[in-house]
Amino acid sequence: MSSDNEDPSVDSLSREERETVLEASRLSAVTVYSIVLREGEEELRRPTASLWWSGVAAGIGIATSILGRAVIRSGADPGASYLALVEGLGYSFGFVLVIMSRLQLFTENTLSAVLPLLAEPTRDRFYRTARLWSVVLAANLLGAFVTAAITMHAGVLSAEILESILEISRHLAELSPTTSLLRGIPAGFFIAAVVWMLPSSEGAEVLVIILFTWLIAAGGFTHVVAGSVEIFNLVVLGELGPIRAFTHHILPMLGGNVVGGTGLFAMLAHAQVSEET
Repeated sequence: MSSDNEDPSVDSLSREERETVLEASRLSAVTVYSIVLREGEEELRRPTASLWWSGVAAGIGIATSILGRAVIRSGADPGASYLALVEGLGYSFGFVLVIMSRLQLFTENTLSAVLPLLAEPTRDRFYRTARLWSVVLAANLLGAFVTAAITMHAGVLSAEILESILEISRHLAELSPTTSLLRGIPAGFFIAAVVWMLPSSEGAEVLVIILFTWLIAAGGFTHVVAGSVEIFNLVVLGELGPIRAFTHHILPMLGGNVVGGTGLFAMLAHAQVSEET
């Protein structure tokens, strides 16, 4: 724990009492920034193959969010006014799986991988950030597509759950590109906020993830990787063309997530500590 959080009154306590107080103290913004910055630097140095396979696994794992929503929807009263709120809890499953498994999810990297670049905007760091973003995003989308293909054609789900997945997917496909982009901004901001909060949420990491990813689902916001699973469901069934899927849905969601995660949260996180670091 950084000494930034120490209080003068702590000096009068015994060593054991002092350590207890300091351990219970809230991490300062500079400390959190340093932790996330270090994690980002480590990710930038990872081999491309490691990023790729971790990203593919994340694309597959995030599909659990759509499955969780569909399971709840298929077992609930379709006319229930509370359905969207309860269904949002199922959306959190995939994010808990991916984040707690330390898999490479693109929207997490809109903060962690960008802080090192903001701290030291060199050509090498720009290249490493671009490499990480492109590899992880491509891997996430591949994992999402593979999962969609298996879900739609392998016959592993009941008819009720499969129909619920299609209802969720078709609802997302009804959004205009502008709406998808604008709704992607809060989602990108919330995921970046989760990354920022995790270092100081010891023992409550799962709760933090659930709360804010539930908010994404309940608020109808759009996440590019989870949303890609929904869009790819329609692509593999032939209900949506691949070009339209990317231009009208995936790219707008991507733009919104980047604006929210990097353009807003990462910039503000860096600005608040730049003078102190």
